[in-house]
Amino acid sequence: MNITSQKDIPISFEVFPPKKDGEFEAAFATLDKLGALAPAFISVTYGAGGSNSKKTVEIASYIQNQLKLPALAHITCVGSRKQALRDVLADLKAAGVTHVLALRGDRPRDMTDEQFASRDFEHASDMIAYLKELDPDLHIAAACYPEKHYECFSMQSDLGYLKLKQDMGAQDLISQMFFDNDYFYEFQEKARRKGITLPIHAGIMPVTKASQLGTSISLSGATIPKAFADMVARYGDSPEDMRKAGIDYAIRQIVDLKQNGVDGIHIYTMNKPRMAAEIMDAIK
Repeated sequence: MNITSQKDIPISFEVFPPKKDGEFEAAFATLDKLGALAPAFISVTYGAGGSNSKKTVEIASYIQNQLKLPALAHITCVGSRKQALRDVLADLKAAGVTHVLALRGDRPRDMTDEQFASRDFEHASDMIAYLKELDPDLHIAAACYPEKHYECFSMQSDLGYLKLKQDMGAQDLISQMFFDNDYFYEFQEKARRKGITLPIHAGIMPVTKASQLGTSISLSGATIPKAFADMVARYGDSPEDMRKAGIDYAIRQIVDLKQNGVDGIHIYTMNKPRMAAEIMDAIK
């Protein structure tokens, strides 16, 4: 099933697997609630290293086989050897998961300079080409960055790498989070001019805690608009008010994106089904 085959603008979710083996039952309960919201697909983040990748496969399998929804399993290549990648792909195939999101990923903290220099895949595009070689029928999505990847020196250079992902066999794009829709529209226009024709799913991160500014958001390199900063300054010390304001901000972003006819919207749910339900209800 193509993850962008829906008639309406597809709304999809991202979840992360449990950190501990004993947390799977709670994770499945969360997935049941998210699945009831009928997203177009659910993506599952990838933990570097053997045991963590197994958790990604298990969660993806539950989405695919129990919830009967398309699962999009993240695969990262920065710490992966070709054999490890083949093993993960075999596990996913055995579970009936046929969609992956191919990412370079962040360098593991315990990875030596020598290991980093001798890695099998320098860029996500290298892994995409290898995955297509292993399984031509595999549906591969790739990441894109509306404000460019933080390691890239220019947007034009970043778009060149993105075009390479398309040329190597990527079939969908999912964007990094952003908080000003104008950055996304401008990026989308530049991508089309570059010859990138793939569907681009806009990545939306609802910020419900002020502490998120110092973690995932700062790592993403996303610009913080004045309206967003003002919201955090006003409500950041009141957890319930901050939660409501953050969800409302994400809803306004999504409504605007839908009105402008984007290809898809990917919500970073942070495994919070109540939040996802409030958003889905508001954007009907």
